[in-house]
Amino acid sequence: MKRICSHKVKIGNLEISPPLFLAPMAGLTHSGFRQLLLDFGGVGLLSTEMLSATTLPHENPAVSPYLIRTEREHPMSYQLLVYREEHLDEAIKKIEGLGAQAVDVNLGCGAPKVVKKGGGVGLAHDRPRLKAIVSRIKSLTELPVTVKIRLGQGPDREKFLEWCLFLEDLGIDGLYIHARYDKEPFARPPKWEMAALAKERLTIPVIVNGGIFSVDDAKRCLEITGADGIMIGRGAAIKPWLFRDIDGHLFAKSQQPLPKPDLPATWLRFFDYLEELFPPQRRLGRLKEFTHYFSQNYAFGNRLAMAVQRSKEMEEARARALEFFSKNPDTRPL
Repeated sequence: MKRICSHKVKIGNLEISPPLFLAPMAGLTHSGFRQLLLDFGGVGLLSTEMLSATTLPHENPAVSPYLIRTEREHPMSYQLLVYREEHLDEAIKKIEGLGAQAVDVNLGCGAPKVVKKGGGVGLAHDRPRLKAIVSRIKSLTELPVTVKIRLGQGPDREKFLEWCLFLEDLGIDGLYIHARYDKEPFARPPKWEMAALAKERLTIPVIVNGGIFSVDDAKRCLEITGADGIMIGRGAAIKPWLFRDIDGHLFAKSQQPLPKPDLPATWLRFFDYLEELFPPQRRLGRLKEFTHYFSQNYAFGNRLAMAVQRSKEMEEARARALEFFSKNPDTRPL
């Protein structure tokens, strides 16, 4: 077992404390969700959803659910899905204008339509183009540049390590490793021991993602990998207080018991953020996406998820959720 990392990590010129990172998640890592996490605390670096470098320059940050951001959402990394080098000039100019603190390149998305166009995993498999893209980004900005990857196509340790060393040689400031193979579903356990190989050889910060749903998961991940930090996605959608709990137990080492979250109040706060931030047509889908995960806090949470999923309007979803909360005070162990 390795020693748990320091309470802070430096990615380029950006110091992040605690070393707890929000993972980009489609339909989830928008301003409403990010603010809910900030209400609980413990997040070191926030993230946008995956943003297409092609369409990003044309998005209106005042109304785009992908770009809406409040002053309290800081520091924040903007993750780019890049197909071609020539799309970068305007995309980088855009995110700098929006106040980005870091830029991340997606090399892990395996969606067939993305890969076919040469993005995500498709870009990872085209090293000359990837090298040109990272070089171009670094020439355009002084922001820290990171990349997010999966483990590759299979359990070839030497090939994975060579890939990580190649990425470091590109001059990136940090590496996010989702510890599953390219086509592996989330149901499969993460292979943290593979990320440990990268941490042993690389000199840049290594942040591990995948399979972190509790304080114990976080502790075990850090002990196995020796990573400089962890990145959390679905675990935070289920438990928006998870960052707070990990920070409190592993880094702040609080002696006081952390307050038990009020589940109905948390869901309603998220509901209110959607109402405040987004135009009507952008709210319900995001509420359904969040509820799919959050409902797992309840023993019969599938009923909550289904009730919201069947709703045609926000107020209908709210009424159905309140009815569920009134009848289901019991939760799974938190």
